[in-house]
Amino acid sequence: MTRSKEVVGILVGGGPAPGINGVISAVALEAINKKKRVIGIFDGFKGLLKDPIDYQELKMEDVSRIHLSGGSVLRTSRENPTKDKRNMEKVLKGLKDLQVKYLVTIGGDDTAFSASRVAAASEGSIKVAHVPKTIDNDLPLPGMASTFGFQTARHVGVNLLKNLMEDSRTTSRWYIIVAMGRKAGHLALGIGKAAGATCTIVAEEFEKEVINLKDVCDIIEGSMIKRKALGKSNGVVVLAEGLAERFDPEDLTDLKGVERDEHGHIRLAEVNLGKVLKDELQRRFLARGEKITLVNKDIGYELRCAPPIPFDAEYTRDLGYGAITFLLKGGSDALITMHEQKLIPLPFKDIMDPMTGKTKVRMVDVNTESYEVARKYMIRLGQEDFHEDEEWFEQLVSVSKMSAEDFKKRFGHLK
Repeated sequence: MTRSKEVVGILVGGGPAPGINGVISAVALEAINKKKRVIGIFDGFKGLLKDPIDYQELKMEDVSRIHLSGGSVLRTSRENPTKDKRNMEKVLKGLKDLQVKYLVTIGGDDTAFSASRVAAASEGSIKVAHVPKTIDNDLPLPGMASTFGFQTARHVGVNLLKNLMEDSRTTSRWYIIVAMGRKAGHLALGIGKAAGATCTIVAEEFEKEVINLKDVCDIIEGSMIKRKALGKSNGVVVLAEGLAERFDPEDLTDLKGVERDEHGHIRLAEVNLGKVLKDELQRRFLARGEKITLVNKDIGYELRCAPPIPFDAEYTRDLGYGAITFLLKGGSDALITMHEQKLIPLPFKDIMDPMTGKTKVRMVDVNTESYEVARKYMIRLGQEDFHEDEEWFEQLVSVSKMSAEDFKKRFGHLK
C-alpha cells in the first residue's frame, strides 16, 4: 500500500468487553475495501504517547477471522490524554505523523470524551467516530439497545451462576455473588433474573441516595429465613457492586478489614462488598445460635474477555461497519448506535452530561414490568408475609429463632 492512501486509525480504551475484535475487524475490512490504509494503535491513547508510536498496519489477513475471539488484538488502556495539555498535543501530533484522517475509537464514556476532544482539537482535520462498549449496559442508547458485550457477559455470568447454584444445593450453603456494575445494576439483574437466583439486589431499588448496610443485610437475611421456612438451606444472592458506592461510611466504621485512606476515611472503592455482608450475616445468625456457611465471590473479570456469543459477533460487525461508513461519508464527532436495525450516529454533545463531561448513565428502571417480573420470582420477605397468612407468619418466626415482635421490628420495613 502507498502512503498516498487516506489513513484510518483504530484504537481501544477502557476495560475489555466481548466483541471488541468484531468492531476492529468490520472497520478494517470495509476501510480496506474502500482503498484506505488501516492503522491499529496498540494500548489506546497510551500507544500514541509512546516514542516510537506503538502501532501496526492492519491487512485483510490480520482481521478477517478475529470477530469470534475475545479480548482485543489491539489491547487496551485507560489512558486519558485530556488530563494533560501536553499529552493531548502529543496525541494529535502522533495521529498527524501517522497521517490519520479518520479515527475510530472503541470504549466507554472516558474514551468517548477523549475522542470528542481529539475531534475538536484537530479542528476538523481528523474525523472521529466512537463505538460504545461496556458490559455494564449503562449507556443511554436509543430504544434501550444493549451496549455491545453486555449480552455475552450476561450469558457467561449465567453459566457461572448455574454452577454455583448447583454447588449451593449440593453442599447446603449460601453464596453472595457481586457482579460488576460501577453505577447501574443491569448486569447483576440480568444474570440473577436469567439464572433464577434466590435474590438479586441493585442500588436502584433504594429510594434514598445513601444506602444503609443494615437494610441490605435485612433483605438477604429475610430471604435466607424465608427459604428455610420453605424447607431449603441453600441459595444464591446476586448484588450489584454499585451498592458499595452508596453505603453510608458510618455503617462500615466498625467492620474489620476495610481499608482507609491517610485521613482515616474508609475507601469505599476498596470495600470487599461480599465479605462485608457475609461477615455481618454470619454475626447475626451466630447471635441466635445458628452456624451457617456463606461464601462470597465476585464475578466480572471472568466475563470481559470471553468470546462473543453470536448476538455480539453480529452486533459489533454492524457497529464497526456503521462507524467507518459514517466517517467516509463526511461525518464526525458522534457515537455509533443501532435502533430498529438502522445505524444511527448520536452527536457527542447530545449524550454528554454538561456537568461531568461524560456520557449520561442509564440506570435500571425499577418501575417497569421487566423489573416487576424479576422481583416476582425472587424469594424475598415482603408485606404479604406479615399480613396474608397467619400460619405462614408463625412458621417464619419459628425458623428465625426470634420473637414475633423482634421479627417484625427487623423485617417489617421490607417491601
